Amino acid sequence: MVDRQPAREDSRDEEAPDPNRWRALAVCLVAGFMTLLDVSIVNVALPAIRTGLHTPESDLQWVVSGYALAFGLFLIPAGRLGDARGRRAVFIVGLVLFTLASAACGLAQTSLWLVIARLVQGVAGGMVSPQISALIQQMFKGRERGTAFGAFGTVVGISTAVGPLLGGLLIQAAGPTEGWRWVFYVNLPIGFVCVVLARMLLPDTPSASRVRMRQLDPLGVLLLGAGVLCLLLPFVEAQQWKGGGKYLLVLVAAVILAGFVLWEARCTTRGTQPVVQLSLFRVRSFSMGSSLILLYFAGFTSIFFISTLFLQSGLHYSALLAGLTITPFAVGSGGAAAIGGRLVGRFGRPLVAIGLAMVAVGLAGTAFAVHAVEGRGVGWAMAAPLLFAGLGSGLVIAPNQTLTLSEVPVHMAGSAGGTLQTGQRVGSAIGIAAVGSVFFSQFTGGGDWGTAYDHGLIVSVAFVLAALVVALVDVFTGRGGREAHHHAGGANQERGTRDGSTA
Repeated sequence: MVDRQPAREDSRDEEAPDPNRWRALAVCLVAGFMTLLDVSIVNVALPAIRTGLHTPESDLQWVVSGYALAFGLFLIPAGRLGDARGRRAVFIVGLVLFTLASAACGLAQTSLWLVIARLVQGVAGGMVSPQISALIQQMFKGRERGTAFGAFGTVVGISTAVGPLLGGLLIQAAGPTEGWRWVFYVNLPIGFVCVVLARMLLPDTPSASRVRMRQLDPLGVLLLGAGVLCLLLPFVEAQQWKGGGKYLLVLVAAVILAGFVLWEARCTTRGTQPVVQLSLFRVRSFSMGSSLILLYFAGFTSIFFISTLFLQSGLHYSALLAGLTITPFAVGSGGAAAIGGRLVGRFGRPLVAIGLAMVAVGLAGTAFAVHAVEGRGVGWAMAAPLLFAGLGSGLVIAPNQTLTLSEVPVHMAGSAGGTLQTGQRVGSAIGIAAVGSVFFSQFTGGGDWGTAYDHGLIVSVAFVLAALVVALVDVFTGRGGREAHHHAGGANQERGTRDGSTA
């Protein structure tokens, strides 16, 4: 995920392969599945949480966006910490913290308790995720390394696809009142087993040493987190904080984020490794691709948030039926991702633009379906446009990842992958705040669930269209939009999977 120490670790390629590597990979994949599953599984539990804890709308948004934000902010520092102090140690600490935080989520008695536990859970997920790609790189070489990263990519796709469905099954089995707690409790046995096996099977990090606090750039993390938090607050708390004064926080956010950029630009001269290597944004493919994916994640992750609320609270679907209704999007995305990975070398950025257009059309079709079909049959009508949007999504995420990392120098590949993932998580948090604000504001004006869903989808589509504009600018002002064909090659595509795999 972050800068490696190649001179010392690449010598391992000459040594005999780790005999436990495939079993260790299984442990890593299960842990990765668990942390990424919690990005999507909680969506179908939101209506039950709202009823069970009398949760206000703003806290529902923090339950989802808080996890994504904390996850994203700690990816790069945790990756650096694992490289320096030992990946197995950081992996195990992250797993223990994630398991304990999951228990705290399930035991929550108030919405504030749940939000805080989700923030801790996000921090823990951000500690675990970068160690997985680093451990794969450490344990495998040659074709085996490509196979291992392919398995990780498959797990990423599956975790997204089964999240809403698995959440629905758990709530259906445990009951609508307390069933939401089992969305978190399911992590406890998995986490415990993974910790035990990780101690037995994961290798040490040969280059592990002491790490100074400045290497983790705590001030950079603090500035970025504070800036994004000030940006989110007026939108998430729009219904609780009356008056327009709250939007002054947007100006405060701009000042803090400007300070973050200035600090990141100067901290390298003071011996600190920055959270974000600003020099990466001088690489055209990286700057365009990272901007595009931040906007896209703001648009597409918010779909699941408002869709589950609409289906369960508006149409009185069970959590299981709501999960089944949303599943076509994830299935389409997973199926198209493999095709997109093969075609990106031939078509480049135009392929991503086509995918974004498909997502926008699919979401518009979903809004149409909600009004074209009355009653509980809406779920069936939503399936086809959601599938179409999902197919488009599969042509966006993985191909954009390959294009974005295609021209990044090898020695900066870890930082680039970590920055890309951070942007995705920050984008998710921003999207849920903006879309959720518009969605819930409709009820204060006497609107119904269908109207609220329409307005929320409009904002989601606007984010997707903004990402499409970035893609088109890249196509028409760049070098033919085919960077991957000329630059990515097999090695860089492997690097893109290694450092940026996420959904």
